[in-house]
Amino acid sequence: MTDRRGAIGGATTVVAVIGDPVGHSLSPVMHNAAFASAGRDWVMVAAPVAAGQGAAAVAAARTMGLAGLAVTMPHKADVVAAANHCSPTVERLGVANTVVLDAGGATAHTTDGDGLVDAMVAAGHDPAGASVLVVGAGGAARSIVEAMSRRGAGAMWVANRTIERAQQCAAVAVGGRPVVACGLDGMGDIATAVDIVVNTTSVGMAGTDGAGASPVPAGVLRADHVVVDIVYHPIRTPLLEAAVAAGAATVDGLAMLVYQAVRQQQLWTGESPAPEVMRAAALDALGTADR
Repeated sequence: MTDRRGAIGGATTVVAVIGDPVGHSLSPVMHNAAFASAGRDWVMVAAPVAAGQGAAAVAAARTMGLAGLAVTMPHKADVVAAANHCSPTVERLGVANTVVLDAGGATAHTTDGDGLVDAMVAAGHDPAGASVLVVGAGGAARSIVEAMSRRGAGAMWVANRTIERAQQCAAVAVGGRPVVACGLDGMGDIATAVDIVVNTTSVGMAGTDGAGASPVPAGVLRADHVVVDIVYHPIRTPLLEAAVAAGAATVDGLAMLVYQAVRQQQLWTGESPAPEVMRAAALDALGTADR
């Protein structure tokens, strides 16, 4: 799925994903598959950039004539400082995962939260008007709360071990939507009452202390829930397994990864790639059958 059609030459347009580390990133796999499928003479490369050098990487990319950057940790704040322009969402969140490089300079965008909303809409689960519980209060949670509030979600809760961080996350919502910060105690009652449950923590991720665990108490999921887990390794996390067992609809973390990448290509090229091509390439790289 990731083989390029045609050789890389002097006319090839180059984009890069930067991070520390970056070798594990699925971005080159997904983007190069989509470029090849569309017959586009573009290529993405992975560029390891040491912590603290994100702003320098933006300047270097402009000097080398790259068309854009995908940005992973720990550079998401540094590239904002290096950008000439920022999207309104980046201005609210203070972080970016995408940089567009052109004659106008460097423009910082973030596609994470909108990528999840797109994935949910594509699966038939538009969050507009729905009540939502977001578990976790990190960068991904902030992006999701901001994007869902712009989409028109109803009442929202952010549950986190530290109330202060939950409050900071809740504060990024726009449009006057009510967002309540709470601790993890009593989260089960909230989860039972809402329409959508979103896990943004690493609980359930393979290779971590939380592998095999669910961030949501057992027995609170219902058949009319939509349950989202942004973890994509494994594709079906313990939370999603419990959701399936309860008869609930699910959206996996790979869907968010794919749709945020779709938005990145739209920003760089002005055209929309095929999400199914990106997902198939990512699954192939993960060695996972689609379920």
